[in-house]
Amino acid sequence: MNLMYEKQIRVTEEHIDQNNHVNNVQYVHWVEEVAAEHWDLLKHKTEYINDAWMLLDHHIQYKKQVYLNDIITVRTYPMTPEGAKQPRKVEFYCNDELVVASSTLWILFDPETKKIKRLDHDWLEKFF
Repeated sequence: MNLMYEKQIRVTEEHIDQNNHVNNVQYVHWVEEVAAEHWDLLKHKTEYINDAWMLLDHHIQYKKQVYLNDIITVRTYPMTPEGAKQPRKVEFYCNDELVVASSTLWILFDPETKKIKRLDHDWLEKFF
């Protein structure tokens, strides 16, 4: 199983800011959205099916501007866990060129108890 998830987004008017390019905040929204979509595809294959992820730390680097009607390819994949923290990369490409790169740290928690789950260091290897 490949742990990379990919989707395409066409830039519409709602994504554009006063500078006529994709608003920086929109990328943050997409980071959360694509991570959630990816988890929805994977969670049924784990023991964490009823748990939820919460964004703990976020770093984003804007490399190039993207404009109305451009097609963005978004790729996301988890990295090796760091204790209770799960790093994830989200990359945005336009015309096969990296335009935005994001590194995030997530924590998994039980929505009922609000307790953080500590992940096994090799939990991602169970997908292969």
